[in-house]
Amino acid sequence: MFAVIHWHCVIRVACLGSTGCGGAQKSGQGKGGYLSHLRLPKMCSGSAYNLRPEPCMISIMSRLQQFFDDAPVRSFAAGETLFRQEDPVRSVYLVRSGQIALQRPMTDGTLLTLHIASDGMLLAEASLFAEAYHCDAVVREPAVISYVARSTFLTALVDRPELALALIKANAREIQSQRARIEILRLRRVADRLDAWLTLYGPPEKGEWTKVANAIGVSQPALYRELALRRKQ
Repeated sequence: MFAVIHWHCVIRVACLGSTGCGGAQKSGQGKGGYLSHLRLPKMCSGSAYNLRPEPCMISIMSRLQQFFDDAPVRSFAAGETLFRQEDPVRSVYLVRSGQIALQRPMTDGTLLTLHIASDGMLLAEASLFAEAYHCDAVVREPAVISYVARSTFLTALVDRPELALALIKANAREIQSQRARIEILRLRRVADRLDAWLTLYGPPEKGEWTKVANAIGVSQPALYRELALRRKQ
């Protein structure tokens, strides 16, 4: 079962109890496999799911980051919170380093992670147009954050068209990445999800396979089993 979550904080896709999230299967790549009908182009994306942003996205994000060059900076330890659900939106945040998760509590007491912002990414930028946050921002890894007043950033978007265009482009790339992830999460087998992700982004850097598991909606053990099978072939 797949749910598209559309709140002010972010637009994200969650894999909720999919039968294909648990075990390794033989790859479906090749004639008659999923790649015969799945048409996903190579993408330039700054999404957390593309672990190596391409030059075009780096250029877009650098324009946004330049706006924060003289902004105040704060450091946060893992477990700290930047804001809570229902807090008023007063600032715009840029993650300099570390990881911050946008989380929403569920009725059963569990937490649903809507997004994880990392180095060079704006945090909950859709909340620019909301009066209050609709999720919590919790630090996953020690983070350094730059911030400016919401009113200052909105004024800059009006006065500096190149900044507004950079934000639009960044969000367009994120939408493209999320649409691709929806298609990946529709695939039932771990092998097929992995093949689709590798087709889009290529192999990750050393030590980043855990992020791939999160990106394709499978457990780390399931991904490692699939990788072990491939090494034996």
